[in-house]
Amino acid sequence: MTIKAFVFDAYGTLYDVQSVAGATEAAFPGHGETITQIWRMKQLEYTWLRSAMGAYADFWTVTRDSLAYTLDVLGLSAGEAAITALAEAYNHLAPYPDSLAALDALAGKRLAILSNGSPAMLDALVGNSDLANRFEAVLSIDAARVYKPDPRSYRLVEERMGVKPDEVVFVSSNGFDVAGAKHFGFKVARIARVSAAALHAEIASAAPIPPKTLFKALRMQEEQLGERPDWVIGSLGELPGVIAGL
Repeated sequence: MTIKAFVFDAYGTLYDVQSVAGATEAAFPGHGETITQIWRMKQLEYTWLRSAMGAYADFWTVTRDSLAYTLDVLGLSAGEAAITALAEAYNHLAPYPDSLAALDALAGKRLAILSNGSPAMLDALVGNSDLANRFEAVLSIDAARVYKPDPRSYRLVEERMGVKPDEVVFVSSNGFDVAGAKHFGFKVARIARVSAAALHAEIASAAPIPPKTLFKALRMQEEQLGERPDWVIGSLGELPGVIAGL
């Protein structure tokens, strides 16, 4: 097996989507955690719905619409300007602590991002972090006008980088993305930031289950779709060791 490129998901893999919690709590004290979790779950749901409907809108629109939905269902009031200002938090997500070291350990290899983010959002996200200038390509699904896990989104890697699917290690912590990438033909490394055992213990000790734990259950576990990753590791820090022989 010859691996020619390592391609990373951005949101939830390199960058922590939970890091918007400070902004959501500041905007709506006492509601920050609930907003953070519903917003992200609805954001992803809107990408899948728009793909299924054939009604593409870019990720900035999806991000704003899913935030507006969240505030509405919680009975919280915000005008267009306030929604836009809060949505900007997604352009300033904090990288996970293990992201920079993992990328540095892979220096000299072909590295890229493939993300649902719009080009402008990805430019801001990467540019606002210490991860800038470490990627050969930062690819937005906007070019395919369909969201992951649609195969057309993953095909952008092949088209833009000139590599075959089985020459790519795709890295993601999102269950839907892991399944989609594996189905497409990539080698896949799943970052299991929350193990099944840890989640079970967290659920057993919680009554009622808080929004963040529910998010971990719905969005941070391996999907039962018959598409298993090639590697499962607990953090990006383990990635260089796992693929050292590739």
